[in-house]
Amino acid sequence: MDTPEPVTGTYPEAPRLPLLTLAEARDAVRHLFLLEQLDLSPRGAAAGQLASELARRLPSDA
Repeated sequence: MDTPEPVTGTYPEAPRLPLLTLAEARDAVRHLFLLEQLDLSPRGAAAGQLASELARRLPSDA
């Protein structure tokens, strides 16, 4: 059985951005819901839909 060649690659030079904290994610969801209320266009409705989808992924305050 032949051994495959190792996978090689390069890594980006720029540092990666950190993940959002839970508090930052909740703030983003709150701002999206506010945008939904203030913008009555389809863009506002899309912001509300995105907020709902993101909110379901966050842990509850239980």
